[in-house]
Amino acid sequence: MDRDFSLWVYLSTSPLLWLTATLGAWLAADWLARRSGRHPLVNPVLIAVVLLAALLVITGTDYKIYFDGAQFVHFLLGPATVALAVPLYRNRLLVARNLLPMAAALGAGSVTAIVSALAIAAAFGLPHKVLVSLAPKSVTAAVAMAVSEKLGGEPALTAVMVITTGIIGAVMVTPLMNALRIRNYAARGFAVGLASHGIGTARAFSVHPVAGVFSGLAMGLNAVVTAVLAPALVWLF
Repeated sequence: MDRDFSLWVYLSTSPLLWLTATLGAWLAADWLARRSGRHPLVNPVLIAVVLLAALLVITGTDYKIYFDGAQFVHFLLGPATVALAVPLYRNRLLVARNLLPMAAALGAGSVTAIVSALAIAAAFGLPHKVLVSLAPKSVTAAVAMAVSEKLGGEPALTAVMVITTGIIGAVMVTPLMNALRIRNYAARGFAVGLASHGIGTARAFSVHPVAGVFSGLAMGLNAVVTAVLAPALVWLF
């Protein structure tokens, strides 16, 4: 027993262990998603997060130790985001034909995402610091945390809300769009990318390549617009 425990202590400090655990959790989650026919409720990101969180709790591993091992995956977020330019370029003519409706949707969606979060938080009487932390919840984590910190919020809380928003959006987008009878994949993708950033974009690409293109575009544009609008809208509250 002591030998097994000593082995675990040694392995738990190895970066390779947590990188392997992250990849294993994702492969298991993606396998379940494929077996379900990519059902929106079987979201691989949510499943992988639950599996890894359970493993960290069971083993009593500090998150910093985990992140030190899995940070290579975090590093790959940058190249993955840049790679979205490839399908965007291939569909540039379709994007050009939809510039006006995208501009309208971007303005309305960005303001709605910020104001709805602020209004609900204010209605429940939440502290100003929490209210500010919720404002940028619909943009990618790096931008959201920077905006939150700049406005006096709590970046850690913002990160949690960003992930939660992304997962909820990825789970809801397909049944919601089907219920609303929205068949245009450009519109579907733009909506989920604007509301649910990278996690929603991953879901959009699994549904249709055009949806993925417009979702990635919405994710990038909303990050810029939210960084500009959030300070002014927070000031109103």
